[in-house]
Amino acid sequence: MNIAKTTVLLIEDNDDIRESTAEVLELADFTVLTAENGKKGVELAQSSLPDIILCDIMMPELDGYGVLYLLSKNEATADIPFIFLTAKAERTDMRKGMEMGADDYLTKPFDDIELLNAIESRLQKRERAKRNAGNAASLENLLDEARSAKLLHELSGNSRVRSYKKKQNIYMDGDQALNVYLVKSGRVRTYMIYQDGREIVTGMYAAGDFLGYEAVLLNKVYPENAEALDTTELHLIPRTDFNTLLFKDIGIAKKFIELLSGNLQDKQEQLLKLAYNSVRKRVADALVDLGKKFVDEDVEQCEIKISRDDLASMVGTANETISRTLADFKDEKLIEKEGSVIRIISMDRLKKIKQ
Repeated sequence: MNIAKTTVLLIEDNDDIRESTAEVLELADFTVLTAENGKKGVELAQSSLPDIILCDIMMPELDGYGVLYLLSKNEATADIPFIFLTAKAERTDMRKGMEMGADDYLTKPFDDIELLNAIESRLQKRERAKRNAGNAASLENLLDEARSAKLLHELSGNSRVRSYKKKQNIYMDGDQALNVYLVKSGRVRTYMIYQDGREIVTGMYAAGDFLGYEAVLLNKVYPENAEALDTTELHLIPRTDFNTLLFKDIGIAKKFIELLSGNLQDKQEQLLKLAYNSVRKRVADALVDLGKKFVDEDVEQCEIKISRDDLASMVGTANETISRTLADFKDEKLIEKEGSVIRIISMDRLKKIKQ
C-alpha cells in the first residue's frame, strides 16, 4: 500500500494526545489533518474528504457519536473508514459505536503499532470493498450484455433471412423504413447520390453490423441507398419487433444509442476529411478504414476487395484520380493491386501518409 498519499483526519480535544498521535502518523508518511473538537472535525472532513478518520468520543461542542452521525448522512463522507479513540472501554460504548457504523475502536492508551495496524487494516478493507463493487458492476454489465445479446440472437433467429446478389439494392433513398438489417454474411455499402449523379459512400458494413436503424428510430424514410457489395445475407428485423425490443431491454437501447453516437462522429470526421485532406491522404485513410472494417485493424498486411468506383465514392473524387493514386501507392510499395483486390503491404505507412 502506498501510504504516502493517504490522508488521515484526527479529531481529538486533548492537545497532548492529538499532537503525539499526529507525530506518529506523520513519521509513518501519512498526511495528517487535525481538529480539536467535533464541530471543526465535521467541517474538515466535508471539505477535505480524508481517506480515514480517527475520532475521540468525549469532546466539547459535538461528541464522537455526533460526528459519526453527521458524516454518515453525507453521501461524500459516509463511506470514509471511521475509527473511534476513547478512554472508555465499557462494552456498551463499544457496541453503540459499532452499531452506528464505526469501523473500529481503539482504547486509550494505545501503542503506535496498534494504531498503525488498525489504520492499515481499515484501508485495505475499504480497497477490497471498492474492488468488489467494481467487479459487481462489471459483472452486472456483462449480464446486461449477455441478456441483450440473447434477445438479439433470439430476434435475429426468428427473423426472416434474405439473400442479395452483388450490386442488388437493399433499400433506396426515400423508401419507408420497415426493417432494421443485420448483416449475416457478405458486405453492404450505403451511399447518397448528388443532383449531378455523383455518389458518396456513407457507410460500409460487414457481418454483425446493423444498418437502417437510424430511420426506424426516428420513424422516417431511409435517407440513403443500401447495396450489396457481393453475395450477402441479411436478417430483416421488422420495425415493430425492433422498437418493442428497445423498450424491453435497456442494454439494447444503450447499444443503439452508442451506435448512433459513433455514426455521428464518423460522419463528422468524413466531412472534415473531404473538406481538408488531400486526395492522397483521403485514399490512404479509406484503405486503412477498409482494412480495419473487413479484416483486422491490428494487422500490418491484408487484402481488401473494393472496386475503383466504390473507392472513388468513398473519398469523393474521380475514378481517374483513384487510378493514379493507387498507381503511386503501388510504385511506393505500399500496396499491390490485381483487379478489384488491393493487398496492403504496410498499414502503418499508409496511416502515416502526410497531407
